[in-house]
Amino acid sequence: MPLWIPITIAAAFMQNVRSALQKSLSEQVGTSGATYARFLFAFPLAAIYLWTLTSITEQPLPSVNTPFFVNALLGGTAQILATTALVHSFGYRNFSVGTTYSKTEAIQTVLFAFLILGESVTGSGLVAIFISFIGVLALSARDGDEGIFASLRGLGQPASLYGLASGAFFGVSAVMYRGAAHALDGEPDMFLAAATTLVVVLAWQTLLMTTWLAIRSPDKLFATLRAWRQAIAIGATGVIASIGWFTAVALHNPAYVRALGQVELLFTLAASILFFHEKITRRELVGMALVIGGIILMILKG
Repeated sequence: MPLWIPITIAAAFMQNVRSALQKSLSEQVGTSGATYARFLFAFPLAAIYLWTLTSITEQPLPSVNTPFFVNALLGGTAQILATTALVHSFGYRNFSVGTTYSKTEAIQTVLFAFLILGESVTGSGLVAIFISFIGVLALSARDGDEGIFASLRGLGQPASLYGLASGAFFGVSAVMYRGAAHALDGEPDMFLAAATTLVVVLAWQTLLMTTWLAIRSPDKLFATLRAWRQAIAIGATGVIASIGWFTAVALHNPAYVRALGQVELLFTLAASILFFHEKITRRELVGMALVIGGIILMILKG
């Protein structure tokens, strides 16, 4: 089994844990404060991880260059914009519309990977991504929706446009992170290249969000700092997830990585069944089968 596959699955699992912790903190400091905690407290941990890698491997830090910084900073900015667009989509009446369109991330990543990096997916890989996408739509549909594709009729709605923008920015960020890792001089080990990219991106994102909150919402900035105990847990789980994502996209086409990463929804559903004893619906069973089927095909043929 290619190494990027278990790394991606582990990253998706840790992202699921981080999201649960982030949701709890957001009730105290708001969405922007919880997002800020994700970057602020992950940055020093990522730096420690990079230092540990260089110590263990006895390799020097990769030599950076302008293309690296351009890709890393654009990717970091795109990730913040993606999160912002998704949150904005939730502010409209139909929550599921924005969520549904944000799930086009994997399909949009196929296009961006081709346009920006010149990397394409195989025909069977594209089929696998589409099958898992349909499964994700089924799992994302809320009770009472008219059907899996009910949201797709409202393309012109603001929630739809914000959702599409969110998926696009997430796709761009993944492609840029791969571009950054491969732009480093000297063809470094991909684990080291991914760690270097992660540290620079987190430093940039922390700087951006610190400046933004200091100007617009200083109360949330200080509230986040006061909640440092919870925030550290978010940073720790978040940096583990990010290490996985950055390493996976450095090793393989980001379109496949983001598509496989949708296994996160299966973790969420499993948690609701095992810990909250919620009943699984027929629609969710179909969605799970499609996601798993797409992932199996992706592993076999991707």
